[in-house]
Amino acid sequence: MSHETATYPIDPVNRVKRLHERGAYDHATVHAILDAAALAHTSYVLDGQPYCTPTLFWREGTRLYWHGSSASRMLRHQAGGVPVCVTVSHLDSLVLARCGFNHSVDYRAVMAFGHAHQVTDLEEKERALTMMVDRFYPQRTATLRPTSRQEFKATAVMVMDIERASAKTRSKGLADDPEDQDLPIYAERIPVMTVLGQPEPCARLSPEVVRPATLAPYQAGERLDVALAAAHRLAYS
Repeated sequence: MSHETATYPIDPVNRVKRLHERGAYDHATVHAILDAAALAHTSYVLDGQPYCTPTLFWREGTRLYWHGSSASRMLRHQAGGVPVCVTVSHLDSLVLARCGFNHSVDYRAVMAFGHAHQVTDLEEKERALTMMVDRFYPQRTATLRPTSRQEFKATAVMVMDIERASAKTRSKGLADDPEDQDLPIYAERIPVMTVLGQPEPCARLSPEVVRPATLAPYQAGERLDVALAAAHRLAYS
């Protein structure tokens, strides 16, 4: 089964129940939403208390990775294979309708379910820490000062195989009821996007140090989600 046609299993855990027509389970849709994001929220239960922690993450195939301090209580708890839900969302527009009920937003979101484990194999951890940088900035690690032994020890890497996942999207903009469309009430759709600003090189750069061509996705005026998706393609091409 190809990447384009593969689908995550559907069961009561990940099935989109309300407005199910907005749901999708195919790898292509789920992965596109994940790869256009840098920040995810990992949800888990610790000593009976639910927690939801924001973290940078990246995808490799049907695996998700994230990292943090080796001293992190969250990561120490997750290391043993606890159930985790990883969520990502993009807000694409605000929708002002002619009644309160039809006010809405356009969005793209993913919920991914699995069991988190700490990466303990040293070679796998080293490769993961390379991709922690290179996923966002392709080929950058090779140009950097090597990670010290203490830095390596102080960083924990988590991995989760995506056992099930669902995407949910809304993109229809304004959707007033037919009987409301002629009411003299202002209505509109307001597009929402995060746009990159002008890069600000370090003031201490030597004149011969130039901006790498691999940072081409990160240009002033580009949408962040578009740049992140392009960087992911470059990193794993």
